[in-house]
Parts: sequence; structure tokens; C-alpha cells
Amino acid sequence: MKNLKFLFIAFIITSCGTIVNYDYEKSTDFSNYKSYDYFDDMKTGLSELDTKRLIKALDAQLNLMGLTRSENPDFFIDIQSQDIQNRSNSNVGVGVGGTGGNIGGGISVGLPLGGNKNTREISIEFVDDTKTGMFWQAVSESTYSPNASPEKREEKFKVLIEKVLSSYPPEIK
Repeated sequence: MKNLKFLFIAFIITSCGTIVNYDYEKSTDFSNYKSYDYFDDMKTGLSELDTKRLIKALDAQLNLMGLTRSENPDFFIDIQSQDIQNRSNSNVGVGVGGTGGNIGGGISVGLPLGGNKNTREISIEFVDDTKTGMFWQAVSESTYSPNASPEKREEKFKVLIEKVLSSYPPEIK
């Protein structure tokens, strides 16, 4: 029974996390990239305030990594996002049954777990306009609350960007 409780708690914790998928151009020499800027015509799909929060978190993390924002950058960053509303399809079946000789019966009730969840997919692309085009991309998917306070939104973006950039530059084998 203890193991079942542990597995249930582990499932709950991991199901609420952020999923990040990465891709990159294998021939890229990431040590050549020291400065960045954002595309002027970037349409993030976020509100103006959330775009500012995301860029602030991205600037802070890139600065910690030794990259600087420049008007004459080595690469540009493009950010795109989309909101996805997921319906909860999970349910628990509760059954009641009986048997008497050759007669049997049962009733099953489906109880939905949780409710609809708002999920946001954010794609961050690093693009070298002069050489290879896009050379690194991260696509994250995480839940969010559209009614969250500005402080919680800022913290959510900070945590998201830390996770997204944890694999930059990639370890090329």
C-alpha cells in the first residue's frame, strides 16, 4: 500500500511539470555566439505584459550564461506561443456487481479527475541570419493559470526559462 501511495504522489508531481524538447544543428560551433537580440517583428502570441516578463527572464538567464544583448548581435531570438485548452479524459471507474447462480449484474460510474487545464506551448528559436539560419530550438509545454497574479506569472516564466536554457549549449557528442 505504501508503494501505491508513493507512485500516486510521484505521478501527480511529474504530471504538472514542464516538458521541454530541444533540437539543434549538429555542425554549429556554439562558442561563436556571444551576443543576441530579438527580431523586431516578433509576434509571441502572448500579451504585451507577458512578452515583457518572458524577455526579462530570458535576458537575465542569458546574461548569467555570459551572453549579452547587442544591437549588432551574433544571433537573433524568435519567440512564438500558443495556448491549448486540454480536456481531462481521465476517470476512475467505480463498479458494483452481484451474482446469484447464473444471474449477474453490475453498475459502473465514471468520475472525471481534475478539470480542464490550460496549457501553453512556447517555442524559442536561435537564428543566425548570416550563416546557418536556425541553429537551436526549444519547445516547452506547461500548464498555466490565466488568472495568476503578475508576481506568479513572472516567477513561472523565470522557472520556465531556467529549464529551457539548462541544455544550452547542447553537449555535442
